[in-house]
Amino acid sequence: MSAPGMDAAAWDARYAAGGRVWTPQPNLWAVEAFGDLTPGTALDLGTGEGRHALWLAGLGWDVTAVDFSAEALRTARAVQGADAPGTTAHIEWVHADLLTYTPAAGSQDAVLLMYIHLLAPDRRALVRSAARALAPGGTLLVVGHDLTNPAEGTGGPSDATVLFTAHDVAADLAGEPGIEVRLAQRRPRTVEGAVRPALDAVVVAVRTT
Repeated sequence: MSAPGMDAAAWDARYAAGGRVWTPQPNLWAVEAFGDLTPGTALDLGTGEGRHALWLAGLGWDVTAVDFSAEALRTARAVQGADAPGTTAHIEWVHADLLTYTPAAGSQDAVLLMYIHLLAPDRRALVRSAARALAPGGTLLVVGHDLTNPAEGTGGPSDATVLFTAHDVAADLAGEPGIEVRLAQRRPRTVEGAVRPALDAVVVAVRTT
């Protein structure tokens, strides 16, 4: 990947350092978007340690979980084996770069892009590819640190070139046939121990046809 911070070797080193990098709990925006849906097929792009893939599989979804860090996927498999062995048949772990990985069009009932920060042209290409993967009635969730987060929120990258707003993502999706943006908002998210909340850009889109 070409964006600052999107280096597979660097992320491999981070994941190999020991301990979990991220919380094992699913993000609240993911729970809000998918928690009450009927399970089907799901694509978790940039799965990291697999928290959303494992959560969805536990609900009965069949998940394809993609990441460019082999160490992240090693951790995800280890967590699965220790904590969720019953999900083994429901998750396919895929080692691939999101910028070259092309999911089958119309194949997914849910697609997640959680905190993937890329330069704008790469982000636009990835968001559109994710939208094209949706089956009719499928839901796409895109969440990232909002452009205003470094100044007004907490955590996340400070490089403005890889941050975005919900309206940026909505614009990325404009013109995609059959895609309807249902929600595009800046939302605060409480961070334990932080004085200020994190500010997230949250977009939910649905394929209507």
